[in-house]
Amino acid sequence: MRLFGALYDRVIGWSAHPRAPWFLGGMSFAESSFFPVPPDVLLAPMCVARPPAWWRLALITTLASVAGGALGYLIGALFFDLLTPWIEQMGYAPAMDRARAWFSEWGFWAVFLAGFSPIPYKAFTISAGALGMPFLPFMLASFFGRGGRFFLVAWLMSRFGPAFETRLRPFMEWLGWGLVAVVGLAYVLMRH
Repeated sequence: MRLFGALYDRVIGWSAHPRAPWFLGGMSFAESSFFPVPPDVLLAPMCVARPPAWWRLALITTLASVAGGALGYLIGALFFDLLTPWIEQMGYAPAMDRARAWFSEWGFWAVFLAGFSPIPYKAFTISAGALGMPFLPFMLASFFGRGGRFFLVAWLMSRFGPAFETRLRPFMEWLGWGLVAVVGLAYVLMRH
């Protein structure tokens, strides 16, 4: 079944759309507080499609993500008790427990590392608000962590993506199904 090649072509097409930066900003904002898909999936192909604009796209992603992180902080500060059953149902409870442990030990550095890492950032934004982390250090850690990640991804994709894209395209189906298999295996291993 050929699925990922067509999906990849569609995302590349979307990334060249005139309103793509608005979609990127919206996705970045939402991902930091409630949306499950990281903005890298749109940022990377946009930087391949528009290499000279990599820094502007990284800045949009960073600022929107930090603004979304502020919303996540507010959600945690005001509504954490109401959201706990939903967080558990969505499978984010282990990430929330990890965030609590990191906050008690590292505070600023926990947010910074979460912003840079593939760990669901929204778990840390909500936890920061729920645990009462001071807002200014939270925002600074978010800005530098998220900015570091997005600027690195954008630069790498603008620099090496266009040349690599032609080599990657023939293997898209294998890569896509391989990723599905890895995620499925990780899910099974985590459940047992």
